Amino acid sequence: MVFTNESPPATRVPVRTRLHGVDIARGLAVLGMFVAHAGPAALNPAAGGAAEFLAALGNGHASILFATLAGVSLALLTGGSRPHEGLALRRDRVRIAVRAVVLFALGMALTQLGTPMMVILSFYALYFLLTLPFLRLRPAALLVLAAVWAIAGPVASFFLRGAIGSGDTAGGALAFSDLTSWDAAVAGFQRLLLDGAYPVLTWMPFVLAGLAVGRLDLRSTAVRLKLLISGVVLAVVGTGGSWLALHVFGGVRALQPTLDNLQAIAAEIGKEPLELLQMFGFGVVPTTTPAFLLINGPHTGTPFEIVASTGAALAVLALCLFAGDHLRTPLAPLAAVGALALTVYTVQGLLLEPLMQGLGEQPWLPLLVLALGSLVLCGLWRPLLGRGPLERVLHWTSTRTADAVVPAR
Repeated sequence: MVFTNESPPATRVPVRTRLHGVDIARGLAVLGMFVAHAGPAALNPAAGGAAEFLAALGNGHASILFATLAGVSLALLTGGSRPHEGLALRRDRVRIAVRAVVLFALGMALTQLGTPMMVILSFYALYFLLTLPFLRLRPAALLVLAAVWAIAGPVASFFLRGAIGSGDTAGGALAFSDLTSWDAAVAGFQRLLLDGAYPVLTWMPFVLAGLAVGRLDLRSTAVRLKLLISGVVLAVVGTGGSWLALHVFGGVRALQPTLDNLQAIAAEIGKEPLELLQMFGFGVVPTTTPAFLLINGPHTGTPFEIVASTGAALAVLALCLFAGDHLRTPLAPLAAVGALALTVYTVQGLLLEPLMQGLGEQPWLPLLVLALGSLVLCGLWRPLLGRGPLERVLHWTSTRTADAVVPAR
């Protein structure tokens, strides 16, 4: 994506090139997604050592980094630190809405095919649509909104799901077959909004925080340093706050009945019950006790997870922005994976089951095939052919529709 500053014709303004650090961060998110879906711990939850360490890095954090970067990308698409206005903003909104429609349909297709992962694309589509009213907000307002939503969203989700008797591990997104009956369609949209793997009600803070960050001057060293420090602080506050709430202020005692039920399973795989409880989330926590909102685990959707994981995402982005300036050539394959993330995600979804079936006896092999294959193929595709196939579809459909819907001056 290329950005230029508007100026009088007589004044020459340098072209602002693509922020490679954002692509590098997205590439890391793709690799983290591979770890979560095809890493050795995905085959054997009891795996220790390097497998457990990689799983801790990838599970939950990769998808949250994706969501945060989605907000950053939407900000860059709509002008970056100089937000578009007027006709340009109208075009932006049309382009984002069209991209949302394409992503929603693609997500439904992958879900319909039964790919063995929690498909995020349909959730993404709703995130995109919900950002449309906020595109003109200043970074400070967006950050306040994200902070309020990070607390209010999980609490509202907890009580809403408790009131309507929602399933606590619904997980998957909407498939085309869900549209064949009213009840299935309602349940599918409920998963997208409330109790799925990446529900809108608890995931919008990531996108809003990313949108705020994308409104800053990400080429500024001072901004990057503030982003890094803020990210580390948020990660410490989220992680440490959860520990205090559980171990000092009585959270563990309130969760004791659940922990007792997990004792046998935890002992079988060599984990503590509380550690096991925080390892396997499905987007939301059970509604049996509000103490579940005190944990900080992947895909739990609690305030502490949101704060800690947003901080981790911001710190990673800041480091990748620095790396994009100083290590551009050696990290070019990783940036290429990030630039072709939609295509890579979709291909991974189609290949995941046969890879796991054919290579699953070697626990590291599926991960290595996906990671090295993506780095090599994207590293060759990007400099030779530019946008990936699905990225071209998104760009072409959204741009052509904007041209048709928003009249030229």
